[in-house]
Amino acid sequence: MKPVTLRGKLYLIPTTLGDMNPHDVLPQTVKRAIDFIDFYIVENEKTARKFIKAINPEKVQASLKLSILNKHTEISEHNAMISPCLNGINVGLMSEAGCPGVADPGAVIVKIAHEKGIQVIPLVGPSSILMAMMGSGMNGQSFAFNGYLPIDKGDKKAALKNFENLSNTKNQSQIFIETPYRNNKLLEDLLSTLQPNTHLCIATDITLPTEYIKTLRVADWKKIKVDLHNRPTIFIIHKM
Repeated sequence: MKPVTLRGKLYLIPTTLGDMNPHDVLPQTVKRAIDFIDFYIVENEKTARKFIKAINPEKVQASLKLSILNKHTEISEHNAMISPCLNGINVGLMSEAGCPGVADPGAVIVKIAHEKGIQVIPLVGPSSILMAMMGSGMNGQSFAFNGYLPIDKGDKKAALKNFENLSNTKNQSQIFIETPYRNNKLLEDLLSTLQPNTHLCIATDITLPTEYIKTLRVADWKKIKVDLHNRPTIFIIHKM
């Protein structure tokens, strides 16, 4: 009778939200996972190795086996990435920043793990979306993350108007993000499109020394100059 191979587990390993000491924001469970995991699915090999070294400087880098998962990865490669779990090997799924599977390509791997009966273990770590919501003072009982807004100016304006209306009719805070180098342009669009009394939260560089979280009405934001260029930022709006 052929022995049954115990399946490995898929660990969802959060990372820092910027260049900082990971031990300041991550619990010991993350270090313990990295101590015993050698197989990883990551967005960028260089930054993943740097993070692992920061967590555990004694970890032998040559022992690491990293698969790259990003927008260029072929769908046909997904199953191979998680196949070690089928042979009893634990695999770590790591986001480039924050929590895997949330505004992150790793969700597709988690889906496959469930389909194959592989246990998924999410570890505690910083989520910029949740932390921005926590610090906004808006409705933490009902909120929606909408990802990126359309690039086209007309489509973007329509989307913003729609989110503003949803926040009012459903009493639901609306969260979205932008590519960091477009942040200042998005802020201009927000201030020119939204109604003066709509609340806007800007949450920038969360957990970093330059962290900036502020909620004001649109009319009040127009009196303030803030530079968001190339700074990871979460935007939340709510018309109350």
